[in-house]
Amino acid sequence: MSDSVPGKPTFRAMWPTTFMQVLLPGADGANTALRDLIEKLDAGSDDLTTDYLAGNFLSNPDPVAGWLKQCFDRAILDYARHAGIDYELDYSIQAWPNVNRFGDYHNLHNHPHSWLSGTYYVQVPERPREMRTRSDLNPGAISFFDPRPQANMHAIKGDGEVDPEFRLLPKAGMLLLWPAFVHHLVHPNLSDEQRISVSFNVVLRWRDAYLP
Repeated sequence: MSDSVPGKPTFRAMWPTTFMQVLLPGADGANTALRDLIEKLDAGSDDLTTDYLAGNFLSNPDPVAGWLKQCFDRAILDYARHAGIDYELDYSIQAWPNVNRFGDYHNLHNHPHSWLSGTYYVQVPERPREMRTRSDLNPGAISFFDPRPQANMHAIKGDGEVDPEFRLLPKAGMLLLWPAFVHHLVHPNLSDEQRISVSFNVVLRWRDAYLP
């Protein structure tokens, strides 16, 4: 490297995977309206959570959907700026609500054909049901996995590569954003209270300016 100094090591993070987490201001009031809207939609649909291509939640005329769209746009801009993208992006957002009842979970998956994926948490149960079962359950958590297969095979204690899983217990008002290729899963909801969220994909419309 051109800025290296003899005898002084230079370190660089190679191929980093950027993960963004933010608590949205004004979420407390908005979440009440979002919960009411999503529960109303859920009552009229048998597959609201699984049929994520049936419609776009952000096109709902309710003002709180417009608020959420603005928050998503702001988060996408912040993510892009952090990544060093200083030009205008042309994208669309496909969003859908998730209502997870007791025992519901999402298997390991990623989101093909998208640039970024994200989730906003409207309601997160605080107390799981009292259960006499395994002690290593992670109710309500979301796990993300290192996209480099077996990168941890020769890692040792203290090495940042040692754990291929990043696990997070989200809370209401939190927005997460990550590269869509990253595999993730949602652990079972073990509460009698519903876990309600809005997931979304950021899909780029091609421009020659994206070429490096």
